[in-house]
Amino acid sequence: MFRLPASAPFASLLPSFEGDLYFDQSPQHTAQRLLYATDASVYQEMPIAVALPKSVADIKRLLRFAQQHILGLIPRAAGTSLAGQVVGSGIVVDISKYFGQILDVNASERWVRVQPGVIRDDLNAFLKPHGLLFGPETSTASRAMIGGMIGNNSCGLHSIIWGTTRDNLLDVKVVLSDGAEVTFGALTRDQFDAKCRGETVVSPLEQRLYTQFRDWLTDPAVRQHIRDGYPRPTVTRRNTGYALDAMLDFWHDESGESATFNFARLIAGSEGTLCFITEARLSLLPLPPKETALVCAHFATIRQSLEANLVALDHQCAASELVDDYILQLTKTNIEQTKNRAFVEGDPKAILMVEFFDDTVEGVSRKSAAFVQDLRDRNMGYAYPVLFDEETKKPWALRKAGLSIMYNIPGKAKPANVIEDTAVDVRDLPDYIDELDRMAWEQHGLKLEYSAHAGAGEIHVLPLIDLKSSAGRDTFRALLMDTAQLVKKYGGSLSGEHGDGRLRGECIAFMLGPENYELCKAVKALWDPHNTFNPGKVVDTPPMNEHLRSEADVEIAQPETVFDFSRDGGLLELAEKCSGSGDCRKTEISGGTMCPSYMATRREHDTTRARANILRHFYSSPEPAAASDYATVKDVLDLCLSCKACKAECPSSVDMTRMKAEFMNTMNNEDGATMRTLLVGNFTRLMSLASKVPWAYNAVYNTPTLRRLANRVVGFHPDRTMPDLAKTTLRQWITNRPANNRQPNTENRKPNSVLFFADEFTNFNDVEVGQKAIQLLERLGYAVTVPEHVESGRTYLSKGLVDDAKKLAIRNVTLLKDLVGDDRPLIGLEPSAILTFRDEYPDLVSTELKAAAQHIAKNTFLFEEWVAREIDAKRISPDAFTTDTRQVRVHGHCHQKALSSMVPVKKALSLPKNYAVQLIPSGCCGMAGSFGYEAEHYDLSMQIGELVLFPAVRQLTDDTIISAAGTSCRHQIKDGTHRRAQHPAEILFDALRQPD
Repeated sequence: MFRLPASAPFASLLPSFEGDLYFDQSPQHTAQRLLYATDASVYQEMPIAVALPKSVADIKRLLRFAQQHILGLIPRAAGTSLAGQVVGSGIVVDISKYFGQILDVNASERWVRVQPGVIRDDLNAFLKPHGLLFGPETSTASRAMIGGMIGNNSCGLHSIIWGTTRDNLLDVKVVLSDGAEVTFGALTRDQFDAKCRGETVVSPLEQRLYTQFRDWLTDPAVRQHIRDGYPRPTVTRRNTGYALDAMLDFWHDESGESATFNFARLIAGSEGTLCFITEARLSLLPLPPKETALVCAHFATIRQSLEANLVALDHQCAASELVDDYILQLTKTNIEQTKNRAFVEGDPKAILMVEFFDDTVEGVSRKSAAFVQDLRDRNMGYAYPVLFDEETKKPWALRKAGLSIMYNIPGKAKPANVIEDTAVDVRDLPDYIDELDRMAWEQHGLKLEYSAHAGAGEIHVLPLIDLKSSAGRDTFRALLMDTAQLVKKYGGSLSGEHGDGRLRGECIAFMLGPENYELCKAVKALWDPHNTFNPGKVVDTPPMNEHLRSEADVEIAQPETVFDFSRDGGLLELAEKCSGSGDCRKTEISGGTMCPSYMATRREHDTTRARANILRHFYSSPEPAAASDYATVKDVLDLCLSCKACKAECPSSVDMTRMKAEFMNTMNNEDGATMRTLLVGNFTRLMSLASKVPWAYNAVYNTPTLRRLANRVVGFHPDRTMPDLAKTTLRQWITNRPANNRQPNTENRKPNSVLFFADEFTNFNDVEVGQKAIQLLERLGYAVTVPEHVESGRTYLSKGLVDDAKKLAIRNVTLLKDLVGDDRPLIGLEPSAILTFRDEYPDLVSTELKAAAQHIAKNTFLFEEWVAREIDAKRISPDAFTTDTRQVRVHGHCHQKALSSMVPVKKALSLPKNYAVQLIPSGCCGMAGSFGYEAEHYDLSMQIGELVLFPAVRQLTDDTIISAAGTSCRHQIKDGTHRRAQHPAEILFDALRQPD
């Protein structure tokens, strides 16, 4: 299945290469090459090798090797390109892991020097204490890197006031095609002349660059061709071909003032085709005024929203962005974005998000109110909600997630990045969109969806096209060609910020004219005479409808599965939902939980995107899978912690936890499960046996020598401690305690009772937590019943024993379907166990039990969710709790954050009036069930804990209460910090007022 082309003699590079190099047919190397065959575009081409250089010397070694063997070098950062810029058959050179240093900052002069792998949002987090920021911000700013932003001349949300990357690039340090290291920055006339004379150059090629550009840009005919052929200067976002129009101020700018010459302006937007960037010095801006207001104006038509956009610009707004009704509808079913759409009123055709800054609340309120009043006076729009400060982040998050959310659309037709990047003069935008809309429908039968940068004259336009069919591919091509004619009519740019790549490169000759295209080809030949740097991009690109991800007109059957994937269209369809936008590549600095292993390793191999890609390759192959194919996929899935963060945080809702479990189930059935897999899966059975002699179990695992030996036998890390086994199980305690201790507080009797799920972890290890939870509920007046049930199946799911988990799901649903209801909810303590009822069970049980499983799911709650609900219903009040003052810090369980919310936890723990509750901004703790116990995963587990959680806990005072609902989380905190964390139920029980 995974049969890759033979590679060049890369082994000769190994002795001197400092970084990582993947080129052979082993499962790990095969996986790497497959993962780098795509980016966020529709293209796919297998690279001959993948290299992660550690130094500039490594880059030079790769350059010499590539030129010797006539191979291309494809520079890659986060791989979020939409036009196929980092897809090719050469050597993909990923700088994201080892070139991520912030080298120098000068706050007084307002500049920073960085390596190209620095992430934009992480850079701004570093700059914030200096009162500065780097302005350009793409929608992918939480993972987009400076090198990629330079390559595409990225713009982003606030480009109307902060400019493009080109506008903020002072100088760049690069490796030229002759191997010379050169810094390109602003030159005065005298400095430029010195370069042309060869006085301050480092190589003959550098001198040729200056002399040839002097000849070109002082030629009146060349200058006139550029003026006539390039987009109008009033189109502020233009990235078509090489930026020769940005070099026309050769000696004087348009105002007649003396200007400098800077090749950095040409390199910005050149997509890595001219040289290899190793450093960049960026211009910085002061932080914006502290007060922010966001007007979310609702409109009945797209055109009216674009006309209102002109009004917004008249009001000197900081940003003006559009979201249309299609995306707004899709956000209703996305877990994360449902939390961000509360501002939406009714079903508008479009919302224009217009942002204002000011130093005072009064000032920003005045600006936003004036804009709203102007819209009302013009009879534009029907609703104008205004959000302030932190609340503005929610609409922006919704807007940024728009493209990826569209991948949730069922059916063969998917959003196609093809004409999504056109830009025109903002005053032409209403007429242009009207004409584009009409052309797409009348000539191609396509409805278009719209979002993004209205204020800059650029609207991201997305048609739905089936690129798996020949007819769809023909439409794909024809639509681009027709749009190019329309854009040229308006004097616009076919690419505003996403670049030409291999998608629009074919149209450059038409857009710029033959003279300018030949000049672009001459520029490429001058800088890169061997065609080594990212060949086939910008100029001499292959046809835009070749090398797409899938073969045309080939039907691939969806694999048979244990889980019901029909809601997603099948397992393969779910894997294909991954848009490649790389949201899973954000770091702990940006926050969130997805993806914990990537946050620790910073390897593409360990992203959710990589896992979706490898499964897509695996399930879409028409050939039968070999043992080596399973090994290749397993290699990529290995560090998935099954945290479920992707189900919520991935805009496309790619549920990797479920897909991994399904794949591992198939593999276990094919090859047989390992002993460790069976031991972990059968945790409940083993604990049941051990509970007969808990003293013996504890004696072994509390004796370091014996524990280390026992751990090694089962494949656990010798340094990992094991949770104690309680002297009695929770079920035994429930059965054996005196009858008069089982009744609710008669003075505070509640009208309803609860069903308590005694999960497998609470039943054997965390018995005291379960005891306190039940007694807390009874003291608060609730009747608590532990119904007959079996284990949740979480341990089986975590190890890919889905067939066994299905049997348990069916058994539990059968036992509980007539008991659970609105008046008798099922509540549980361990998030990973109780949430199986909400998440997995409806898709595991047989068809006749689906309705029952869904009914149970609607009435199943985490303990904290249920307490918060009772607080809202005023059935639980702070009067039952102490008035002592305590500090509480909360770490959230991954499944809790993905499938529920941390809001109920904070509400529940705030019941005691003087408990100050704050959330620790941690992602995954790193334990993830058995993952952190396993010998090969232990170090990574602790590394994940060290990202945020462990340092945050160590800073807490000894009397601060630490809360963690997950049993694995509590144990990880214990092993990593030697601090005790408590379940919220324990904390609330201990905080109860003592009876008089």
